[in-house]
Amino acid sequence: MKIINTQDKNFKEEFDGILARAKSDIKGVSSIVTGIIDEIVEEGNTALKRHISKFDKWEVKDDNELLISTVDMENAYNNIDEKLRQALHTTYDRIKKYHEKQLPKSWLDFESNGTILGQKVSAVDRAGLYIPGGKAAYPSSLLMNAIPAIVAGVEEIVVCTPTPDNEINELLLAACHLCGIKKAYKVGGASAVAAMAYGTETIPKVDVITGPGNIFVATAKKLVFGEVNIDMIAGPSEIGILADSSAKPKYLAIDLLSQAEHDEMASSILITTDENIAKQTSDEVENYLKTLERETIARTSIDNRGAIIVASCMDEAIELMNEIAPEHLEVMTVNAFELLPYIKHAGAIFLGENTPEPIGDYVAGPNHTLPTGSTAKFYSPLNVENFMKKSSIINFSKNAINELGEACALLADTEGLTAHAKSVRVRLEDK
Repeated sequence: MKIINTQDKNFKEEFDGILARAKSDIKGVSSIVTGIIDEIVEEGNTALKRHISKFDKWEVKDDNELLISTVDMENAYNNIDEKLRQALHTTYDRIKKYHEKQLPKSWLDFESNGTILGQKVSAVDRAGLYIPGGKAAYPSSLLMNAIPAIVAGVEEIVVCTPTPDNEINELLLAACHLCGIKKAYKVGGASAVAAMAYGTETIPKVDVITGPGNIFVATAKKLVFGEVNIDMIAGPSEIGILADSSAKPKYLAIDLLSQAEHDEMASSILITTDENIAKQTSDEVENYLKTLERETIARTSIDNRGAIIVASCMDEAIELMNEIAPEHLEVMTVNAFELLPYIKHAGAIFLGENTPEPIGDYVAGPNHTLPTGSTAKFYSPLNVENFMKKSSIINFSKNAINELGEACALLADTEGLTAHAKSVRVRLEDK
């Protein structure tokens, strides 16, 4: 694994390359995705079936074949191994409990002049969840996207997932049953995003689309934003690790690889204050790589988008990591909690050597749908509020409008909005 030092002459150039990891070629695929979206809008199911034939390699003979049977979901749930089923329930319960703590509240505030101001929080009517199913199927992503919607009180949840060769992962089906999903469709890629954003004869239009996906899915979400809301525009998975001399190289190495095995574009960055830790971790990475089922993918990721940075001190290490703003950030230091106040930008923060990133992917409880490519500087993890919206509440008494009305009318006069001003003054004149 490449090791660079902050004291190297070419460090800035190397670090700029790391920061540029998120520059995916959205512009390069935008015209393709725009064409796909236009076809869905204009042709509906006809275009969907054509896209499925082209990309997923099976023929949809009847529109009803697009729908995933709830009977198949229930059968898959009943047929999976008991321990696996229990693991699903444990994960479900922990995710639900965590997200219930996020629920925002409606509120009212009463002023002495009779004014009542407040906020009403409501769930969206219908949420669309995109669940990947290409190189690998991710039942955990179904749980992470569906449960916050359920907690928020969304009335109808729509799921879309690609089914290459018309085959679907049994555990994903079981997870759908556990979450009570009634509307799930065998549609993937930009086609699925367009279908959920605009609706077709079979797939209903939704209010918000969430979930991870490839460059085509990310681009489609960006293009339909405004027609619907979206959670974020996520790129390839990534991990950053802060480590001092107390860290165990074998832990560091396998945790770096836990993201590298996702896909060739994943990014794994270790920043340490100990040069020996850097070298030992690099050796351990090579040892572990030979044991992985997805060695080719992980090796490509590590070779092209992985790095170990040796910093002069922990302050410098934290400063660099805040600039990277990783999706996942592990802190493996003597007292990880001491560094927490200084960490500003990360999708999820994993503190201590016994908190590897995969714990967050599955059973911890916080959401694993996280901002990537430095967008943790302004995006948050998927949460309950992604499935909710807020309305302001305003009620003025006669005393209140008498007290504040002229100030309002004066501002309206200044902006040249005569009717605005008169709307207030007609009430002030009415004794």
